[in-house]
Amino acid sequence: MLHRFAIADGGVTYANRFLDSKAFRAAEESGKITYAEFATDPCRTLFGRVAAIFDPKLTDNCCVNVSDYAHEIVAFTETTMPLRFVPQTLETLGVFAYGEALKGQVSTAHPHYDATRACHYNYIADFGLKSVYRLCRIGDDGTQAEIGAITVERPAYMHSFGMSADHLILTEFPLVVNPIDLRLSGKPFIQNYRWEAERGLVFHVVEKDTGQLVRTAKADASFAFHHVNAFADGGGLAVDAVTYPDATIIDQLYLARLRAGTTITAIGKLTRFHVPLASEAPVTRRTLADLPLELPRINYGAHAGEPYRYVWGTGIAAKGDFLDCIVKIDTATGNSARWYAAGLYPGEPVFVPSPSATAEDDGVLLSVVLDIAKGRSFLLVLDAASLKELARAATPHAIPFHFHGNFFENKPRPA
Repeated sequence: MLHRFAIADGGVTYANRFLDSKAFRAAEESGKITYAEFATDPCRTLFGRVAAIFDPKLTDNCCVNVSDYAHEIVAFTETTMPLRFVPQTLETLGVFAYGEALKGQVSTAHPHYDATRACHYNYIADFGLKSVYRLCRIGDDGTQAEIGAITVERPAYMHSFGMSADHLILTEFPLVVNPIDLRLSGKPFIQNYRWEAERGLVFHVVEKDTGQLVRTAKADASFAFHHVNAFADGGGLAVDAVTYPDATIIDQLYLARLRAGTTITAIGKLTRFHVPLASEAPVTRRTLADLPLELPRINYGAHAGEPYRYVWGTGIAAKGDFLDCIVKIDTATGNSARWYAAGLYPGEPVFVPSPSATAEDDGVLLSVVLDIAKGRSFLLVLDAASLKELARAATPHAIPFHFHGNFFENKPRPA
């Protein structure tokens, strides 16, 4: 379901609408899940399980992110079937089609935008006897191209990737899969992946303009969903991500565990890796702040791929609780600030810069917050510099927890 908050003339309006996806229509008609999702597989007859081996149905249930993609507003999941929609009405327009040169089954819901080159970057995993990571370029003019490819035997689960001014960074966590298992096991997608700590963490650094693989470097094992930023730093790259010691956070987010009130012990921390490019020196890492962090956002328009200072995200104030506060981290000093109120559970804070901003943190944060006492949600507006509350706009009902959102100016778009 898409959710839209429209801010105009001192007020806020709210609307929602289901994406008209194949997965949604099939579920509506049958009354049950019929497409295999990230961690949920439909109940199939024996015939259905055999048929799925030869004709697997990729879900187009785009429930992860929304982004401006080649001048269209697009909803993403982690398959290669993002859906276009009209931001004003939330009407579904159809699949954003990747060309034949960009074939594959899995991608990320976190494409990067390079304003200098007027294009988005993403990667697509093409599973096979020899699997391939295809790094791709989606131009503002709609052109598509593969700019580089990396062949692997056992692909890793990578929810996001890094981008500096001149490089793309694929970070292979040691959560890997045998592609044959994806076809034959009958298990939901992520349950086919195995944690193999001995593989370590592998960084593949690729030049944007040439597609050349300039460095493959290794570090000790860890896991992350979200990269924060990357930039040139002293003969190498600083690559920032929210890391965990291993992938047990996935197990802790299963619905049955959350319903049972099981304590969440896997905590993400803001971590900086330094990947040398001028030498074969080893990768180093350091923790930039000790407090829990997830769903990180930065002043992307001004600092994507460049040195930056501030990260905003959700955190955990009450130990063992679900994400229950908004945090701000100063990467230069390690200092932090927090917005917290008991019984309120905020979602990802989306940073919107002030039109006349000169400081990196001059702007506001927008977050959808669940008020458990009232049983409904509201749009929260915070001053991004101080985390001082500026406004709330209540909705008539609770909004289900979600992952990512974005702010779009209401302006005409190219035909």
